[in-house]
Formats: sequence, C-alpha cells, structure tokens
Amino acid sequence: MALFIGLMSGTSMDAVDTALADFHGVQPSLIAFHQYPLPPDLTSALIATRRRAIDLALEQYGRLHIRVGRLFAEAVEEILRNASISPQQIAAIGSHGQTILHSVKGDEPFSLQIGDPNVIAAITGIATVADFRGADIAAGGQGAPLTPAFHESQFRTEARDRVIVNIGGIANITILPADPEAPVTGFDTGPGNGLLDDWALRHLGVPIDRDGRWSTQGTVDRDLLTKTKSDPYFTLPPPKSTGRDYFNLDWLDGILNAIQRPLHPQDVQASLLKFTGETIAEAIVRYAPPGSEVLACGGGTRNPALMSALAQLLGQQPVATTALYGLDPRCIEAVTFAWLAKRRLEGRPGNLPTVTGARKPVVLGAIYAA
Repeated sequence: MALFIGLMSGTSMDAVDTALADFHGVQPSLIAFHQYPLPPDLTSALIATRRRAIDLALEQYGRLHIRVGRLFAEAVEEILRNASISPQQIAAIGSHGQTILHSVKGDEPFSLQIGDPNVIAAITGIATVADFRGADIAAGGQGAPLTPAFHESQFRTEARDRVIVNIGGIANITILPADPEAPVTGFDTGPGNGLLDDWALRHLGVPIDRDGRWSTQGTVDRDLLTKTKSDPYFTLPPPKSTGRDYFNLDWLDGILNAIQRPLHPQDVQASLLKFTGETIAEAIVRYAPPGSEVLACGGGTRNPALMSALAQLLGQQPVATTALYGLDPRCIEAVTFAWLAKRRLEGRPGNLPTVTGARKPVVLGAIYAA
C-alpha cells in the first residue's frame, strides 16, 4: 500500500493538520488535506502547559495525552470519511504529536510530545508511527528539525541552490545546495508565527493577526527590535533547535519590562513581525549560497505582511511558496510525517545528521500496531 496519513499539531496549537498522501510515484500525490480544529478549552489547556510545562501534574499530563490522542484519531476518521477511503487502504499513520516541551540542552536531553499513539491505532484500526524525535536525540542529535530530510527528497535539484523556509510557531530553514556533494543543512531560526499569535491573543482575544493587518497598523520600535534580536540563541552556530517553551510571552515580557516605558500593543506587533522576518532573512543570508531560490511553507505563508517583509529583506533572492512545485505550503509538515511513517515501515533512516547533530542516520519512530 502506498497511502499514508500524516498528523501534525504544531506550536500554534490551533488545529491538527491532516494529510492523506499517495507515495506511489516519485513525488507524493496529496489526496486530501484537512485542518481539524482543536476545541478552545483544549487549546487553552495546551497553552497553559507550555507556559508552565515543568509544573504539569502527572494526572493532567496523562489526561491530556489521552485526549489529544482521541482528537488525532477523530481527525483521521474525518479525512477518510471525506475522501471515501477505508482504514484498510492506509498503510500507516505518522503522528508527530503535540509538543509540550523541547529540552535538548544538558546531560538529559529530551523532546516531549503528547497524543497517545495507542489510542490513535485502537480507534482508527490503522498502524500508527510516533515518537519520531527520540531516536535522533539518543544518537546525540537535537531531534529537530526533522522536515529537512523530506525537503531534500522533494525539492533538491542540481539546477540551482534552494532554501526551504518553514514558518510555523517556530521557523526553520533547510539549505539545499545544487552541488550534490555538498551536505544539506538546516536549523530553527527562532520565532515564526508563535509570538505574533500569542500577542494577538492577549490583546485582540483571537490567536491570530489575520493577514498581518494589525501589525501593519503599528510602528516598529527600534529598541524592542534590538533587544529581541540580541538573544544569545541567534548567535549560536547550527545545529540548533528551539521551541515556544523558550520563545514565548514570558520571554517577551522580560524584554518589555527591561525597556521601562510603555509601548502601544500594535507597535509591539509590528516589531515582532519585523523581528521574525529579519531573523529568518539573516539566517538565509548568512548560511545559504548567494542567490538561492527561497520557497516558503507553513502557516506563515498566509500572512501577507510577513511574506512581503521577508521578500523585501531578501532583496534580489526570489521568494515563492512550495505551491510553485506542486505541494500546498500548508500541508508540508503533515506530509513530512506521512513520509517518515513510510520510511519507518521500510526500515530506512529519516534524520539528517548534518541538520540535527546526530552521530549517524537512524530510523525514526516506533510502530503501534492496529
């Protein structure tokens, strides 16, 4: 069977991205894609765990683990129902899970995702592959980002250098040199939509600045921009990864308090958009070959203000989305985990050590039988 389902609930915590893909050909064919919304109370509970993840009680953790697993299973059932495809036609589900803490520094590195794959397999009747990050971390890597291996399989060409920019809650880049002997590299550049969404939720009551309109009403505060960009993370060399357990409102509030003067909320939003665009663009300019074609994917592609800022900052480098080459930019991460599930069933490595810092390529994920 060549049909796989990929599930991804990113750091925006607003929906489960569900992709049904056919891997029969050279490039996956997207049969269906759906964003299954999280109930508001579950989103609130997950955001609360991110803000105080180390204080999460075991009983809270266990209940959320099961509840998110059930939600993921519902997302699978809905996409199959809408596509008129039976569970028996699906080879496997690849479930990333919902990250609640990514802590890869120190002597006991780990990345923790919830969404019990036993529950997903039991409800759907489909073998489920999960826990994709653990094997890479055990091999000395950071377990992230994992999308670059899929980016290489789909978008690398000897015709030109390319950079894939994935803008989720956290942004990351994948550098795909045209030279087939050159290694693929990539890393998390820092915040993507995350801080923009959190600040909008605090001041607008909705977890998104629709089309970036609110940010365009403000003026960039140079002091705030300088202080956000001075975080030590941005001078760390790759490989590196981060999460919203680090870049969150607590982090931002600390900077705002240090400025010691009031800022209009829309000016903060304008500054955050500029900060996001500049940290992505500067990472590309510093690490990618000059003139690389830039292809964007992820939820950030739906923010025209951010995409415009990124194109402006990159100047002569062409900027488009992955739709230019046949893959909807919204679905890339979900299709990645469908692809990683396929790799797991085949017993083939799914990580790139030049990206994650692992000692060697390893097979990612554990299989939970139907």
